[in-house]
Amino acid sequence: MTNRLALDEQLCFTLYAASRAMTAVYRPKLKQLGLTYPQYLVMLTLWERDGRSVGDLCHTLHLDSGTLSPLLKRLEAAGLIERRRATDDERRVDIQLTDRGRALHAETDCIPAEIAEAVGMPPEEFLPVRDTLQRLTQSLLSHLNEGE
Repeated sequence: MTNRLALDEQLCFTLYAASRAMTAVYRPKLKQLGLTYPQYLVMLTLWERDGRSVGDLCHTLHLDSGTLSPLLKRLEAAGLIERRRATDDERRVDIQLTDRGRALHAETDCIPAEIAEAVGMPPEEFLPVRDTLQRLTQSLLSHLNEGE
């Protein structure tokens, strides 16, 4: 009989360990660019669509504003983004890439291929894992929202 409370039996621990390992693989690549992994995620969302509001970034990245605000301050201090109050609603803050922030995009072009190599699985194996994790995330978020 398996011990349901054994560490290796816990899905949460497997996800935690995988997340830490993935972030550790990113760390040296991003350090060369002057970014942390959370800052890289912010930049990815802005490279997809510039001019997002802080609220939109919070929603997309599954972060609260208290976590996101310090990231944005550091990215602004690095000259990669600008924070601006929306002209139509002063309560909303929009985030714009600077020229330097847009230029950084080209320097990150090789990262996905390097990470795919580090994963050690062909895309036909790791893409279904990614898709399953996205479904898991949505299921957990839905469960949390039901409890509110």
